[in-house]
Amino acid sequence: MTEPTKAQRILVVEDEYLIRMLLEDMLTDLGYEIAGAVGTIAEASDLAAKAEFDVAILDVNVDGKEIYPVAEILAKRGLPFVFVSGYGEGSLAEPFRDRPALQKPFQAEQLKTTLANLLR
Repeated sequence: MTEPTKAQRILVVEDEYLIRMLLEDMLTDLGYEIAGAVGTIAEASDLAAKAEFDVAILDVNVDGKEIYPVAEILAKRGLPFVFVSGYGEGSLAEPFRDRPALQKPFQAEQLKTTLANLLR
């Protein structure tokens, strides 16, 4: 008998509550487990440094502040992440332009493909 595969855990950072809820629903429907869903840089920094998860989804602009300090924590831990932004990939800060990004609004299929590529 084989062990059931463990759902991969996702950290979601999104300051707009309804978008965060929609994203959580999309991820759950895709078979992922939500390790944390937060809406502030402080909460995100804490989880990025300490929590156990497989990949993070980072809104670039969280309550008027850029998410890059959180991205730096994740990069130091060697954890994969994807940016989401309404401004497009060209709006990412220079050190992060090689990272995957999804432009809002995006479809579940785009999210699925991006996460699968990150978790390979």
